[in-house]
Amino acid sequence: MFVLKQGWACLFGGLMLLAILVTRAVWSPDWALQRYDALFLFALLTQAAFLIFRLESLTEARVILLFHLTGTAMEIFKVGAGSWAYPEAGLFKLWGVPLFSGFMYASVGSYMARVIRIFDMRFSPYPPFALTVLLAVAIYVNFFAHHFLPDIRLVLFAATVLLFGRTRIWFRLNGWYWMPLPVAAFLTSLFLWIAENIGTLTGTWIYAGQSALDHVSFAKIGSWYLLLYVSFVTVTIAARDAIRSAAPERPERTTQADHPTPSPEALSSASPVYVSRRRR
Repeated sequence: MFVLKQGWACLFGGLMLLAILVTRAVWSPDWALQRYDALFLFALLTQAAFLIFRLESLTEARVILLFHLTGTAMEIFKVGAGSWAYPEAGLFKLWGVPLFSGFMYASVGSYMARVIRIFDMRFSPYPPFALTVLLAVAIYVNFFAHHFLPDIRLVLFAATVLLFGRTRIWFRLNGWYWMPLPVAAFLTSLFLWIAENIGTLTGTWIYAGQSALDHVSFAKIGSWYLLLYVSFVTVTIAARDAIRSAAPERPERTTQADHPTPSPEALSSASPVYVSRRRR
């Protein structure tokens, strides 16, 4: 059940990766519609379908749009700085960045918004919201500033543990379970690293100095780990109830001796009030 719910939560991202794989396999450069443009149109239709079929709420979509825009801005800067490139042609491009790339960031925001709702997640104890926003801003700025100033990502790694180290993610299956938030962020960053490799192996984007068959640097796991906090804090704007809620109370386990089952004779002779209470 856990795996199925996780798969349902990351539906947007899964569809985007599937589209990348399928278009890589079947697309011809001679076709009138370029592959990047087809991916952009597919992403638009997918986003519209999510809203029409209420897989995302309008509030969630607005917050995801914010992460979409911040992701696109970072893409434009990073491509301009030569960190990575999009080698194929396309009409829907902005300063060398195909517009479908923003939806890859949006898919991360979509996953976070949906997984919080699907698993009825609670975050407790949650650090002061203002400090989480400050951390997210510092992480985002460092992605730009480290090209000109010393890279402070080690300080930011420590800050995530210091600020969120005690925070538990409570999630509901057949009962309540929890996981430390930094552990969840690290595991999610591993899956995003795998998705990055799908992107580079299909030639959809290429990192500087990377050949087509090279795997993405393991350092990108750390980059995604940090970027996930930017996405998470952005999504909490729409999921304030999850971070305001206290940890759920889990009922203590009981034994058969604590609640013995009455015999049929006892039930038949019991008063109507007693039977009614037993049936509740």
